[in-house]
Amino acid sequence: MLFYVLDVAGSPLVAPIEGIPMSPASPTLAAWELGQRLKEAREDHGLTGSDAAKVVGITQNYISNVEHGRRTIAEEKLRQLASVYELPPEELDELVALRKACEGRGWWARYSGIYSAELLRFFGYEHAAEEVRTYETILVSGLLQTESYARAIHRGDGANLRMSEVERRVAVRMQRKQRLLGTDPLRATILMGETSLRQQVGGTAVLLEQLRHLLDLIDECPDNLDLRIIPFTAGSHGAMGSSTFHVLTFPSSRLSRLAWQETAVAMDLVDDQARVAQYSASFEEAMTFALDRQDTADLIRETLKS
Repeated sequence: MLFYVLDVAGSPLVAPIEGIPMSPASPTLAAWELGQRLKEAREDHGLTGSDAAKVVGITQNYISNVEHGRRTIAEEKLRQLASVYELPPEELDELVALRKACEGRGWWARYSGIYSAELLRFFGYEHAAEEVRTYETILVSGLLQTESYARAIHRGDGANLRMSEVERRVAVRMQRKQRLLGTDPLRATILMGETSLRQQVGGTAVLLEQLRHLLDLIDECPDNLDLRIIPFTAGSHGAMGSSTFHVLTFPSSRLSRLAWQETAVAMDLVDDQARVAQYSASFEEAMTFALDRQDTADLIRETLKS
């Protein structure tokens, strides 16, 4: 099975909510947290989605979309639900603040014309994540790619992409990469197969530039980037033969982990915790086959020489 566990300089115009970890801010994550908290309150009150919908005069589908973070609830309906769930005033204040944060626009919203709603949601989650764990087999992970390498990948996907979109997609990848840098950087543990160091995406010159860039990132991000290579000499493991997967962890203790999976023709955001746990277990197993940080850097240098 194959699976995944702006203006370009722009950023979300959403202020952090007091008492709720949301750094950096993301309206997508705010919508998800709001939905999760409403779902928990409904279940604690012993109501089904259909029950809650009837009480406040909305559809069950509306409730479902709100609880999954796919739709922003009207404030009037939010207050009605809070009354039905008998939430205390202080919690209602937090939910109203979260709802307000949902109205902001992340940089990814500007690219709705070239990406699916599901992928845009992933960008929003990734932007606000505290940690990402990525498994990659053949290519250099997206967060580590140079502009030339990313451009070569997109130009090589003529079956699924319009060439007129390439530069905008490259810009998005470079914007996502900024989460590794700055004062509140994303913690990233990235496993890549040795093939990723040798697959000549864009030709030899592009690959050489990419390998040098990996070494630069290892030096520039010692505290938040842990890059490990799984060598050709490693044995068989559960994730072998799969495509990329990410597992995301968030600052708020109220939010569970998410996984993202992608194949050549499909992609999916996974919030079912049993499945997320499977991705995490596959990642942990694959980690045992990877080189340590120093040996990884040495292998990249050896590959450059060869």
